[in-house]
Amino acid sequence: QVQLVESGGGLVRPGGSLRLSCAASGLTFSSYAMSWYRQAPGSERELVASISSAGGSTNYANSVKGRFTISRDNTKNTVYLQMNSLKPEDTAVYYCYTWIGRVNYWGKGTLVTVSS
Repeated sequence: QVQLVESGGGLVRPGGSLRLSCAASGLTFSSYAMSWYRQAPGSERELVASISSAGGSTNYANSVKGRFTISRDNTKNTVYLQMNSLKPEDTAVYYCYTWIGRVNYWGKGTLVTVSS
């Protein structure tokens, strides 16, 4: 059974940093691309960043380019999202995501609140 468990969210001031982690189990982690999504109150869920299975390819939403970095450690079955220069508009629940065949897998999310 595939499980994705996010951690690392919290309250941070504008301009601050956080690192989110997503621990995966129940899959051959190194075989699958991974993504981070976020959903702000009253908004649709949006893609933040993705990383290929080996980590050699990444892509980002325009809104986070230059501020966020996605990475992975295939020895630890973990994907990370380093978030710098955080803004109030980054406030959202952040979800870890992958897909295997036709099945989508989501974590339960971790809340990031950017506020002074």
